[in-house]
Amino acid sequence: MSNVAETAHSALLPQGAAYGLLIGLSILFCGIILLSVKIQKDYLAEDSGESEMFMVANRSVGTGLTASAVTSSWIWLNESVLAAAMCYNYGIALPVWWGSGLCFQVALMAVLGVIAKIRVPFAHTSLEIVRQRYRNVGHVVYIVLNLVNNVFGCASMIMVGSQLIHGVSGMHFVAATVLIPLEVVLYTAVGGLKATFLTDFLHTTVVLILIIYFTITVLVHPEVGGLYGLYDKLVATASENYIPGNYEGSVLTFKSKGAIIWGLVLKFGNLALVVMDTAFWQKSFATEVKATVPGYNIAAIAVFGVPWGIGTVIGLTARALHNTPIFPVHSLTQTEINLGMVMPYTLKALIGDRGPIAFFFLVFMTLTSTISSSMIAVSSILSYDIYKTYLNPRVGDKGLVRVSHISVILHGVFITVIAIILQYGGANMTWINYLRPIISCPGIIPLVLTLFWSRQTRLAAILSPILGFFSGLAVWLATTKSMYGSISITTTSNEYPALEFLRIELADEQQLHGHVSSSTTPGELVPSAEWGDPESTKGLAEKGLQAEVSSLPARPMSLDDIQHPFDEATLKELHRWLKIAVVTFIVLVLVTFILWPMPLYRDYIFSKSFFSGWVTVAIIYQFLAFFAVVVFPLYDGRHEIARGATGAWNSLMGYFGRKSS
Repeated sequence: MSNVAETAHSALLPQGAAYGLLIGLSILFCGIILLSVKIQKDYLAEDSGESEMFMVANRSVGTGLTASAVTSSWIWLNESVLAAAMCYNYGIALPVWWGSGLCFQVALMAVLGVIAKIRVPFAHTSLEIVRQRYRNVGHVVYIVLNLVNNVFGCASMIMVGSQLIHGVSGMHFVAATVLIPLEVVLYTAVGGLKATFLTDFLHTTVVLILIIYFTITVLVHPEVGGLYGLYDKLVATASENYIPGNYEGSVLTFKSKGAIIWGLVLKFGNLALVVMDTAFWQKSFATEVKATVPGYNIAAIAVFGVPWGIGTVIGLTARALHNTPIFPVHSLTQTEINLGMVMPYTLKALIGDRGPIAFFFLVFMTLTSTISSSMIAVSSILSYDIYKTYLNPRVGDKGLVRVSHISVILHGVFITVIAIILQYGGANMTWINYLRPIISCPGIIPLVLTLFWSRQTRLAAILSPILGFFSGLAVWLATTKSMYGSISITTTSNEYPALEFLRIELADEQQLHGHVSSSTTPGELVPSAEWGDPESTKGLAEKGLQAEVSSLPARPMSLDDIQHPFDEATLKELHRWLKIAVVTFIVLVLVTFILWPMPLYRDYIFSKSFFSGWVTVAIIYQFLAFFAVVVFPLYDGRHEIARGATGAWNSLMGYFGRKSS
């Protein structure tokens, strides 16, 4: 417990209040979601007791809800809390590099999502695509990669959230670890993927409101003095806030070696977390044909504003005030920074007791969003990719949903145990962000090429992630040993070894593909031959032919022999959306990687006017993001909302009418 002991003495919230908030929020949130699921079933004909609804929401999610859910999926605890802590570490450049990483990841998933709809329109998990091309061995390899990545990513977020709750309130880490996923297990097991879309919308709404509230409240506080006041304080305290590796050690320069290295690790490390996590694919599988690309692209643009605004304001305000009497601790230790305590300390100093309470809401919302999508992803893998594929191909729809429910519960228990193990092993938020890419990165290129390149061989697809994992691990640890003399949580939390292992993994994959990829023919890419329309499959099942449908052999076939389940008009629309997705991805990469940040990477310290404009635009961006992923989804789903509300109201009035008579 050494990685949280230093924060226990400065608890910002009474333990009793923390327990009350955590349990109360869990009950309230769970009740809201279960009521929503009931309304969906009764009035919108959306029954989560059917596997298609449970796993992929009947592929009926519209643009607005997609944008909101995708944004929620990228607003992990890191994107707000750790962004502020790393801005404190590296200065004003860090939040922008963080935002650009999130932006291009979402835009890439828009491309992958629409190409998956074209080639595997009725998939439930990304692993089904792998099995089509590489058969059982490749399937099993990627099942392991996905499960390890998903379990580790989710458990690490629970660990980080529990550490923060402990740091804020003194609540025992194990108690927080057990309570956090408890309510998520219940509503996810009952409501399935559509329930997670609903929770994602609620998460996004609450999180963005809190982020805007924190940003503006902190800035207008008399101790900060607005934009000009914050700038003046940062200039006045420049000597005590010297940052090695920054131009003149300033927090107000974009020329920061630490920030750009962190940004590179984050971009490609988190990209692995995205591509190798079937949870992010499932959201694209669940969308309507016309909703995938616009939904993801709206989210790609909106999510940029999350770390940019909150990270800049909170991180720099903490730099300006951390040595003043109003700050809750005399000085921030590196352990506290790595744990993400920069934000709660700053909020306590400037907002008072309301600050830690509001921060508690933020932690709860971001955590439950992460856990719910992870549970659906893992339950889909366990039920479809393992149970239905290898253990019981004849399983019916109800049996499959029952297995999914059990999988959600088992996953909830397992990630809780892993989170506790990570905690007692001494892990922290920074270290997790460096370790996670080792697990995930090696599978990025072969999985993407599974969709895009028909000449990738089974050997390349199977061996490259395995070789990449071991070589990445070896390079990371060897570089750490060489540079810092020992291998520990502390030394492996440095950014340079992390950057090195990303380089070696990408090189290994390229080399392997270059040597073995020329022996196949374009006909090996099987778009969708073995995924029939769910309605057709259902009809076959009624005739006793489910076994034949579910046990079709995974084998290459000529594209000329395949009849796509979508009509020509739909396919034409999808290809149009693919072009839009590719263009959007390229433009966002050019703008957020090159045209915007690179000209600022020079010997320059922000002037007062430039700084004020910079932060003002970041705040405006937050409001635009709110309208894009909170207000627009309400408008986009207005008909379904009205239908559900009308049905619920009529039923309620009918109930009271019968009661009265």
